[in-house]
Amino acid sequence: MVNPAASSAAPRAFLPVIALVGCGAFLNVYTTQALLPRLSQEFAASSVVTAVTVSATTLAMALCAPLVGLLADALGRKRLMVGALLLLVLPCLLMARADSLSHLILWRFVQGMLIPGVMVVTTAYVTEELPPARVPAALAVYITGTVVGGFGGRFLSGLIAGVAGWREAFHVIAAANLLIALVAWVLLPRARNFVPQPAGQALPTLRGHLRNPALLAACAVGSALLFALVAAFTYVNYHLAAAPYRLTSASLGSVFAVYLLGVVVTPPSGRLVARLGHRRVLLGALALSALGFALTLAAPLPLIILGLAAGSSGIFVAQATTTSYVAASVTHGRSLASGLYNLAYYAGGALGGVLVGVAYTSHGWPGVIGSVGAALLLAALTATLAWPRPPAGGKISTGPEC
Repeated sequence: MVNPAASSAAPRAFLPVIALVGCGAFLNVYTTQALLPRLSQEFAASSVVTAVTVSATTLAMALCAPLVGLLADALGRKRLMVGALLLLVLPCLLMARADSLSHLILWRFVQGMLIPGVMVVTTAYVTEELPPARVPAALAVYITGTVVGGFGGRFLSGLIAGVAGWREAFHVIAAANLLIALVAWVLLPRARNFVPQPAGQALPTLRGHLRNPALLAACAVGSALLFALVAAFTYVNYHLAAAPYRLTSASLGSVFAVYLLGVVVTPPSGRLVARLGHRRVLLGALALSALGFALTLAAPLPLIILGLAAGSSGIFVAQATTTSYVAASVTHGRSLASGLYNLAYYAGGALGGVLVGVAYTSHGWPGVIGSVGAALLLAALTATLAWPRPPAGGKISTGPEC
């Protein structure tokens, strides 16, 4: 239970540091996306194999998120969060020295094992340490940080690769991880309101979550959403690096500036859900996303960028709505519920990065968009059939990390 009196003592730096923590975690997630054509050339590997550098991280995040949720509910918050940020320095340095694609994939997997220690723990930490009235705004700040980090990792890696080589990009990300960990350790207060959950309670809580239809439906929708997003933004790099566009690594990194629209479109999604309900907002967001990605089938580069902007914005709103549905679907064991959702969510991303490579190899960019459209349709059908009404209780969150 949150103690409002103690929570009100949070320092002024609390919100900026929480945003920085979110940014730091997601600097690491998609770092290789803008580098994929260069890595394919460097290691003489196909687009499908090289894309595993993205999927390995999201797969590890999926596998480790539930375990981290259990650990966080039992052991605490700040130590796990800061420790994970510090440990993220090591795989970055090892990736910069990778002498084969398999080694690079291995260290990307290790990186993905550590990231849930930040993303799963931070939301629980914010919820417990602030008064309920301040939580939505704080989570909005945190989500904004994750969006900026998701863009920053792609943009920085592409920019630095164009100037100094792709290995130097990982040195810069490692330095950023170290700096952010030190800032969080010094400026974030210790967890005052954390109450450990007995280890024996974990299994009954897990059984309850697995019997919760609303939570399971949200997991299915989230999985389809990240499948679509990762598929589109992984293989668009190959599409735009080829003729007639021939974009460089730096230019490909700049394409991800469309992600910054998430800073604008995500926060209002909570108000839309409050007015219209989860299902209506989700279906509207999915329609926007489908139309946007369909627009990328046009040849002119400006239309492709516009389509990517609309497609990603729709998914951001859909993600925010789905996470809100998760928050409203559980009343206890929130870290474990978040871990289960992230398991499904990032498993979808891992599958999108690999399976859609087959469609790209066989049918090019239209094959990718067809796969993306199928995933969005699956999400819409799941919500239509399984979200007949908003679940009772809970609170509206501002969205998941991307």
